[in-house]
Amino acid sequence: MFDSSTFQRLVESDNLTGEVVASNSFIVEVKGLEGVRLGSQVLFEDGQRGLVREAYGDRVILFNVDSERMEPGTLAVVENDVLSVPVGKQLVGRVISPMGTPLDNKGALRTTATSGIFNAAPGIMARSMLNEQLASGVTAVDMFFPVVLGQRIAILGDSKAGKSTFLSQLSASQEGTERIVVYVLIGKRKVDIERLLANLRESGAMQHTIVVLADIFDSLTQSYLAPYAACAMAEYLWYNGEDVVVIYDDLSSHAEAYRQLSLLQEVDPGRDSYPGDMFYAHSSLLERAGKLLINGKTLTALPVVITPNDDITAYLSTSIMSITDGQIIFDLGLFRSGIRPAVNAGLSVSRVGGQAQTKRQKQLSSSLFQKLAKYHEAEEFSHFGSSLSKEATIDLTIGKQIYAALQQPPEELHNLVEQQLILETILLGGGEAEIDIAGLKKSAKKEAAGVKDENDFDHVEAMLFKKHATQAEVLPTKPSESAPESPSTDTVASKPTEQPPTEKPDSKPDTKPETPPETKPNSKRETKEK
Repeated sequence: MFDSSTFQRLVESDNLTGEVVASNSFIVEVKGLEGVRLGSQVLFEDGQRGLVREAYGDRVILFNVDSERMEPGTLAVVENDVLSVPVGKQLVGRVISPMGTPLDNKGALRTTATSGIFNAAPGIMARSMLNEQLASGVTAVDMFFPVVLGQRIAILGDSKAGKSTFLSQLSASQEGTERIVVYVLIGKRKVDIERLLANLRESGAMQHTIVVLADIFDSLTQSYLAPYAACAMAEYLWYNGEDVVVIYDDLSSHAEAYRQLSLLQEVDPGRDSYPGDMFYAHSSLLERAGKLLINGKTLTALPVVITPNDDITAYLSTSIMSITDGQIIFDLGLFRSGIRPAVNAGLSVSRVGGQAQTKRQKQLSSSLFQKLAKYHEAEEFSHFGSSLSKEATIDLTIGKQIYAALQQPPEELHNLVEQQLILETILLGGGEAEIDIAGLKKSAKKEAAGVKDENDFDHVEAMLFKKHATQAEVLPTKPSESAPESPSTDTVASKPTEQPPTEKPDSKPDTKPETPPETKPNSKRETKEK
């Protein structure tokens, strides 16, 4: 009667058993599981699994995890008090389903450890302050909106605005850092999945990445469970002494799957037809990130949200932004105009990014913001077609140079030292020198390894400027630096600037001023006339 040895063993262990009495797509009603806990894992006799969502005495409502086909009369048995998935470092480099089924044709998983997926977040006393930057390899993000290890920062933008490219670059940048990336793909098309996996393998990022995959053809329940399962896999590594980065791509598809399941369950809809606990579903997931006090390790969360037509005021996007510690917004209009990465500098923010930056990095970021603000102001005036002042021309030149340095194709990555060298060298020119940006980037990659302290930065930047700047006779000094004393100061001081002579009334007390010729009396007649 039973085709599953596991099912038979559970029944013989006197676990709670029941029978399917009704099913509606992924919603299954089982009778006989009286006393079962919410969130328990149930095994059906045909090998499918279910998640207990509601219990009304001996009538239990479940989510079918595997498919939407369930015949009435199918027997069920409680397998575990919590829905659990396989965890462990053996998952690194593998592509698996949310329930831990291998999808990469590399054989069975070599791990026996399991963990529940709906775990509680660590308390406030178990956490530590965030103070180390997570380098993404993308200059526009690392310099303006730095991501900190342990931070929750949202990635927002319309479809095809460059979000997945940025996340692939961030994953590739973790090579050599001993950090593990858990990449969750929710409701994606096959072509998008294949492209992402190809990029991860080509860049070498797959060697330190776990890919949890629930594509558009998988069950709605697996799409709903995928981010929680991935977070459980990341938490196990986190508590065992590993720094982990979790990318949820994307929570818009997750919310859509949860909305459909809730409507099938006949839950009263809320705003935008999402269930009333939609905010809790995401907040309980994202608050599991942070930095542990006991071992100093971090779990960083990067949730992705789709914003159609660049509208970030929708319910889901505003909800995620209120949960996270900042957001990086990709603008489709900027993307179409050729700016890559298309980061919207006016709307993006990293609320804890400054805690991980050095004093020099903060000064650089501040200077860059000021230069770009002046650039946009000068650009607006340039549209009128009138001649620009010298200051406006300089602002335009340096702004264009900064934007050229921020342009990065997907295969181009720079570490934090390289980014500083490139941008500070551009600022050295002050907009009065032409700089070969492409050559500067190549040279910065070669020279970055030799930079150890502040003096090395100054020395290398001066060398890079002389090598790649043209039409500049002297190396300009930074605004913060005082100009060196000229060797001819004494000579210049001994020759004061000549001024036209001024006569003072008391300059010559013994000499009377001459009477102008026309005022001298020449005759008595003239005297009388006067």
